[in-house]
Amino acid sequence: MEKLPKIGLPILILIVLTIVFISKSTVTIGSGEAGVLYKTFGGGVVTDQPPLGEGFHLVAPWNKVIVYEVRQQEVFEKMQVLSSNGLEIKLDASAWFQPDYAKLGMLHQQKGENYVARILLPTIRSAARSVVGRYTPEQLYSSKRDVIQKEIYEETKKIVEDQFIQLNEVLVRDVTLPPTIKEAIERKLKQEQESLEYEFKLTKAQKEAERQKIDAEGKAVANQILSASLTDKILKEKGIEATLQLAKSPNAKVVVVGSGKDGMPLILGNQ
Repeated sequence: MEKLPKIGLPILILIVLTIVFISKSTVTIGSGEAGVLYKTFGGGVVTDQPPLGEGFHLVAPWNKVIVYEVRQQEVFEKMQVLSSNGLEIKLDASAWFQPDYAKLGMLHQQKGENYVARILLPTIRSAARSVVGRYTPEQLYSSKRDVIQKEIYEETKKIVEDQFIQLNEVLVRDVTLPPTIKEAIERKLKQEQESLEYEFKLTKAQKEAERQKIDAEGKAVANQILSASLTDKILKEKGIEATLQLAKSPNAKVVVVGSGKDGMPLILGNQ
């Protein structure tokens, strides 16, 4: 009986050590994540092999696994930049990004887990200042938002793609101008709109006047042609034809030939 505790204690210690060893040797990578392996006695960060994917992994207990989110993420940034004429513009933007999966080890080794603050955000701010500085407040307020969004994206991507970061999109969510500048631009846009409406109405009135003039000229020409074609002989002939048609009518009448104006027949009814 006295020997049982002495035999049981080493077994208990062995069990505890086994549990610790197993817990230190297993890593579970969650959905949308990947792991960078750090070998304490084997050269540090593993960069020549793919990262550890989702699921259960066994690693040596003296090694370490750093887990990164590799699905698309979004970061927001509020900036104050200057336009081409030196006015301060407030810009709200966001970026869709994710780490370069195949080069996750290089990202961890050279940039670290805080790569968003170290690399991505400073690059977005620099690109935004460069792009916005090319445009006037009027352009930023009205027609150039999509253009500057595209240019900020292209300039940012050009830099971060060499920093093991995959940039998917940059979105300019809001452009805020100084109130006085915004009011002046809105007044100008309103005046331009009113001017365009006036020009449209004026052009429409001019076209209507031209249409009426052409219509009147056409009617005048038609009347001239008709008047020229109605000779005395034609009128007499038409009158005779009409008289003959009336003479055939069953209504009582008296036709006096040659008694009308210009020698036309004169028709006298029964009343």
